[in-house]
Amino acid sequence: MAKRRAGDSDATPEPVARIWAVVAAIPRGQALSYGEVARRAGLPGRARLVGRALKVAPRQMKLPWQRVVGANGRPAFPAGSAPYDEQLRLLAREGLVHRNGRVALAGGEGATSLDALLWGQPD
Repeated sequence: MAKRRAGDSDATPEPVARIWAVVAAIPRGQALSYGEVARRAGLPGRARLVGRALKVAPRQMKLPWQRVVGANGRPAFPAGSAPYDEQLRLLAREGLVHRNGRVALAGGEGATSLDALLWGQPD
């Protein structure tokens, strides 16, 4: 018997399918954090599962993976890496401007640091 993979439609666990549905519904020009995607999928506290679900998503789904970023508004890839640069480029093409590698999250989502409150955002 052949081993099933997470990307197989008949073997996709229901939580992963819910994550994919949330990601597919993120409007062009907006971004959500991994944690917010998990929350909207009914999986609060499961941000890492979102990352794994995106990794195993079949390419033919054409999920807008670039619209999912870290809670700080930055890509979850190492700064300066090819995937990091690609994500920022794709977001910019959708009209989502980044400043210092950060994008504004939909609905003002994301925690503001105490330093940012006291001293303002760094340039």
